[in-house]
Amino acid sequence: MEPIAGTALYPLHRCKTIYLVRHAQGIHNVEGEKDFNAYMSQDLFDAQLTPLGWSQVDGLREHVKKSGLAKKIELVITSPLLRTMQTAVGVFGGENYIDGVNAPTLMVENAGHSGRPAVSSSNCPPFLAVETCREHLGVHPCDKRRSITEYRPLFPAIDFSLIENDEDVLWEPDVREPNESVALRGMKFFDWLWTREEKEIAIVSHSGFLYHTLSMYSKECHPTIRDEVGKHFANCELRSMVLVDRSKLGSDSPSLNYAGKIPDGLDLPSDIADKKHVEESQKN
Repeated sequence: MEPIAGTALYPLHRCKTIYLVRHAQGIHNVEGEKDFNAYMSQDLFDAQLTPLGWSQVDGLREHVKKSGLAKKIELVITSPLLRTMQTAVGVFGGENYIDGVNAPTLMVENAGHSGRPAVSSSNCPPFLAVETCREHLGVHPCDKRRSITEYRPLFPAIDFSLIENDEDVLWEPDVREPNESVALRGMKFFDWLWTREEKEIAIVSHSGFLYHTLSMYSKECHPTIRDEVGKHFANCELRSMVLVDRSKLGSDSPSLNYAGKIPDGLDLPSDIADKKHVEESQKN
């Protein structure tokens, strides 16, 4: 009987570390908690963070700096909605912008009626807006984004180049994206991460997107791990995970490996030598 291992091994160059973050509290979270029908309100269009949400951002930012994550993260990917970009910039961005600093502004002062000072892009990773890690599409105005033309002046240093359409052509007023479609979109997003060269990536997204995507992945996990992976995210919660390339989606070579046998020489392992000896004895 084959022993069943409780652990698994994968080559390091086929792994990435990802830091998944749900946005901080938005005005839609507050109103939706009071009355679910509030999610249909146009007043919640592209919902911004609440003052409490900004306090949550400050708390996570402190944790990221104290834990050393701020120095490890090579790229920040954000859903292109106001609340996720505010969260991403507030947690992983530079310090408050100071006139005369030779670095683009990551977020302008009072972006999205935040009452917050401008944030610099100095001494922080690059920021990339990606449409495929958005929340459930359709019906709820809070999940509809503004045009990229409106966002660029608010977040000058965020890279929006991967978003094809200026207007939100994905959101439909009468059709809510099924949970299964959200999960499949999420899995395609994680596959896409293997086209990136960065090894440590922060992703700021949404409750539904994270829950349904991770629930799909967690089906392959041991039951005790399944519950840990697939549970809902709290506002401004961060979870670190390892993304494994099991299908050779990436093309990275193992930069830390060393081929050995340099200079060349005889190096037949003893176990193979024993096997060859047995085989030769049997022939005779």
